[in-house]
Amino acid sequence: MNLASILLTAFALSMDAFAVSVTKGMTLKKINYSVSGKIGLFFGFFQGVMPLIGWCLGIQFESYIKSYDHWIAFILLSFIGLKMIFDAKDDKSKSNSFKLNNKELFILSIATSIDALAIGVSFAFLKINIIPICISIAIITFSICFLGVLIGKKIGSLFKTYAQILGGIILILIGLNILNDHTGIISNIL
Repeated sequence: MNLASILLTAFALSMDAFAVSVTKGMTLKKINYSVSGKIGLFFGFFQGVMPLIGWCLGIQFESYIKSYDHWIAFILLSFIGLKMIFDAKDDKSKSNSFKLNNKELFILSIATSIDALAIGVSFAFLKINIIPICISIAIITFSICFLGVLIGKKIGSLFKTYAQILGGIILILIGLNILNDHTGIISNIL
């Protein structure tokens, strides 16, 4: 996996958390850099840790499904990408809370990082060093969420749906790229 793929994956995974951050920015009464940083840290931490957990689980099953690993990565990435696209039409992440609640942030952080857990499982089959990827995901998610809160406060929900759709499309394209790298299936069609 090259640097561009790592950065695109990190960006794509952060889109759910970005959408929630924008929403929090719209609903919180008082937004400052401290509040944005706290939200960014919650989301960044969980987005960075979940792929590591998924990778640890996936590495134990490697010998059983090595010949199907690229298909598993493609299916997981495509499923998550499609879910993100379809969820973009749903406004479930909007909260009516006007206070920053640690319990709510914890739950939102877990909920938006489940896809990162699945990505971690698929990474286990690709023979890649997971630590730099987890760090990249955490840093990019923190940065995007920090800005997302500030954007939410300034311009509202304009970018929420589009951010999730873009993230979903990027995950699907990465899945297709992995499948093509291992099978050449797309290159053979074109």
